[in-house]
Amino acid sequence: MQFKTHLLVAALCAAAAGAQAQTVRIANQGDSLSMDPHSLNESLQLSVTGNVYEGLIGRNKDLTVAPALATSWRQTSPTVWRFELRKGVRFHDGTPFTADDVLYSFARTQVEGSDMKSYTNDVKEVRKVNDHVVEIETKAPFPILPDVISLVYIMSKKWSEDNQATRPVDRRKGIENAASFRANGTGPFRLRERQPSVRTTFVRNGSYWGKIDGNVQEVIFTPIGNDATRVAALLSGEVDVMEPVPVQDIDRVNGSANARVMVGPELRTIFLGMDQSRNELLYSSVKGKNPFKDKRVRQAFYQAIDIEGIQKTVMRGASKPTALMVGPGINGFDDGQNKRLPHDPEASKKLLAEAGYPNGFEVTMNCPNDRYVNDARICQAVAANLSRVGVKINLAAETKGTYFPKILRRDTSFYLLGWTPGTYDAHNALNALMACPDDKGTGQFNLGSYCNPKVDQLTRAIQSETDKGKRAAMIKEAFDAHAADVGHLPLHQQSLAWGVSKKVDLVQLADNFMPFKWISVKK
Repeated sequence: MQFKTHLLVAALCAAAAGAQAQTVRIANQGDSLSMDPHSLNESLQLSVTGNVYEGLIGRNKDLTVAPALATSWRQTSPTVWRFELRKGVRFHDGTPFTADDVLYSFARTQVEGSDMKSYTNDVKEVRKVNDHVVEIETKAPFPILPDVISLVYIMSKKWSEDNQATRPVDRRKGIENAASFRANGTGPFRLRERQPSVRTTFVRNGSYWGKIDGNVQEVIFTPIGNDATRVAALLSGEVDVMEPVPVQDIDRVNGSANARVMVGPELRTIFLGMDQSRNELLYSSVKGKNPFKDKRVRQAFYQAIDIEGIQKTVMRGASKPTALMVGPGINGFDDGQNKRLPHDPEASKKLLAEAGYPNGFEVTMNCPNDRYVNDARICQAVAANLSRVGVKINLAAETKGTYFPKILRRDTSFYLLGWTPGTYDAHNALNALMACPDDKGTGQFNLGSYCNPKVDQLTRAIQSETDKGKRAAMIKEAFDAHAADVGHLPLHQQSLAWGVSKKVDLVQLADNFMPFKWISVKK
């Protein structure tokens, strides 16, 4: 550990020594696990790679949709959208951007290894009209399609083929290819150097087609997993931006001479999932059956969790307990539904006894320790809560580099996950987290395979409904059905806390993305 710390300090000092006025040094508790934009549907990875790659649709500073590689779009029929592509755009290697790259990229999101299937699973066909016009036909009317595809980044067909990177990097199997370590997008920054888990360097794209509001010429991204080391690096000036700031250090950073904390609400919901599919759990003392198939057990776990205690002692107030799988700011959120079941350990014990577990049981809980705010501590608190009702939790906390591949293989019985709907709409959470999984991308992150035909039917209807009132009523009905099943255990929405040097200006987005093009260093 001491040796690694010395290496980290040396790397930071070297970066600081070489930094110019328009270099910004960013530290995060974790790393982007790959440069492949289709390999992992995780916001940090998509935030980092989104500076190199772009979609047809982009986002403004208020998260509304904006033209990107498509200059305009319109529906030509209830199931067909026509996109006019931007002319004169080139990939970083100089190859022109055309419709062929769009067709290729959408197809790439649907092959084995892609983690982006849930964004394109309802696309029936992508057609080339000419080099700068494509049509996307959906399986059913899909009025929010432009919102849904903003995270489908476009890759160069030629570059991918030339570099044997036609399939996404499969994080579940640990398979790597050229797209893991190299990148060739159309975005405002180019990848210059990639050292996984050490440092990744980006430089401004001098031939970018669009406007770059910030003045940053170089971005050095460094993962620093240790909270104290990350805070020290910010306060000493070795890094200019870091996140997350540990909740216990916010006042300290704000009291420093050189840095401040930018705090804001985040759209992410933190929740717990349970394997409800297997007839016997992989990691439990219960043999021959699956206790999580019994709603009484799921409800017992829910009511054993002291979410207010977690908010107070673990999150130090920097969270908002929730009963829903989406939070404020997501279209379809209804505060009237946001009523948690009461924390009641005695009720939990009674439910467990009724389900046939009067003495509780033992189960392994998987948790990341470097992805969400205080993630491992949340899991420790949940384990302590459950121990009071007789459930013994074997906590397996690990770095997200091994955690995500494991749970995405569904090699888990009980797990923690965070989710920000990339479309800023409730349909995304329903389709990705609550719909019964299939092999096309529906329910791709429903890792416990919760299934309710009514929820599935409503999710399909919500996708096609154009009447806002009817759509809102269907979203409410779907969430009510999921809550009645105790399909997942929602915990809270965490708050964003970015540590920022006083010489840096940037834009904090509620989806926790950090576009480099909006960062400036004061001269």
